[in-house]
Amino acid sequence: MDTIALLSHSTPTAVIAYRAGVPVTAQRFLSDAKHLARSLPAGNHVLNVCADRYRFTVGLAACLITGRVSLLPSTHTPEVIAQLAGFAPDAFCLTDDRSRDIGLPRVFYPEELPTTDVAWDVPQIPATQLAAIVFTSGSTGTPLPYKKTWGRLARCVLDGARRLGQLDGRSHVLIGTVPAQHMYGFESTVLLALLSGNSFCAERPFYPADIAAAVAAVPRPRTLVTTPVHLRALLASQIDLPPMDLVVSATAPLGQDLARAVEARFHTSLLEIYGSTETGQIAMRRTAESVTWRLWPHIRLKVSSDQVFAHGGHVEQVTAMQDVIEITGDDEFLLHGRTADLVNVAGKRSSFGYLNAQLNAIPGVTDGVFFLRDGASGSTGVARLGAVVVAPTLSVAALTEHLRQRIDPVFLPRPLIIVESLPRNATGKVPQQELQHLANRHLQTDESL
Repeated sequence: MDTIALLSHSTPTAVIAYRAGVPVTAQRFLSDAKHLARSLPAGNHVLNVCADRYRFTVGLAACLITGRVSLLPSTHTPEVIAQLAGFAPDAFCLTDDRSRDIGLPRVFYPEELPTTDVAWDVPQIPATQLAAIVFTSGSTGTPLPYKKTWGRLARCVLDGARRLGQLDGRSHVLIGTVPAQHMYGFESTVLLALLSGNSFCAERPFYPADIAAAVAAVPRPRTLVTTPVHLRALLASQIDLPPMDLVVSATAPLGQDLARAVEARFHTSLLEIYGSTETGQIAMRRTAESVTWRLWPHIRLKVSSDQVFAHGGHVEQVTAMQDVIEITGDDEFLLHGRTADLVNVAGKRSSFGYLNAQLNAIPGVTDGVFFLRDGASGSTGVARLGAVVVAPTLSVAALTEHLRQRIDPVFLPRPLIIVESLPRNATGKVPQQELQHLANRHLQTDESL
């Protein structure tokens, strides 16, 4: 049976992680993983919610060594956790937060693991071993499982490492503003370090000052693994970052103007990754220079019944893409937005991308999103939009008038809710359920809407 080493391209003294700027060797990591593996209870499915990226990675390695499967849902709401418990009744939660309240049996990451090193004997993990099950929310809100084998995960990450220039013989340090539990953070920080001989920063900095401090705490070459939301915040903050050798972005479309501004401001290259929870990462582009995406080796796209599908390479099964894609070559394509991004109101069509761009272009608006209201079609059968906006100096009436000058009146949002900040999650996205909750609370106080 083919196997792939848990730690590839590593020696006992190689650095696998930095915690508060202090290096952790591959030998120490392997010792911690084997000690933790011996202490895990019965149960083949593990929800690893450790916030410390190093502890998360030790937990992942302990699961791989013992044949356990890591569960990676998109959120940890009580409803999702209850659904996970039904999906995997033997599941338990590994956490490094003793105050964490979660509806599964809890196992606490030890405050101290034995300091005696185990022998340097890197585990060989079968390529066909089920390593993780990731979940996306289906149209009903019920998490949909997608199985990820160790071999396919490794192939995806190594193909990406070559495209990112992370296999050039140097030890790159990966600083991630996204959590390890998210598919992007999982692939581009945790797995990339394990499989390519690079290292990662254990902290997950969020605010610009914290990002600058995390970058400064580790040696070069440095790669910032982040999102468009964090990049916009970095540019707006006027904080000077220490030199970075590469910036990687994903989770949301990155505009060319923003990409060029990042490259100019921080004197580095910015590469954008395209993928999904279902497929993993499958393509990349240097957005400042090209709008064309280039696929990972052996990944191909095909059209069937007006739907684009990805297949080949590390993709576990032929998978429908949820985007409007124009195939321009064997390994190239253009991306025209999300399929779900399209909106039809009273026979008129637009996209949330366009509407959001118009909203955020209004002077005084610092953040804002449109959304489709649940059950808002009513007896008329016409869909209705809402919007949540951060605009400290503007009123609802003034915002509405600005929008009236920019978009067709049928797309004017009702309700239009002004808030202090959007309920963005750790990857910068705004969960639809949070927007619906805001709208419901707003409508309860304003029956005229």
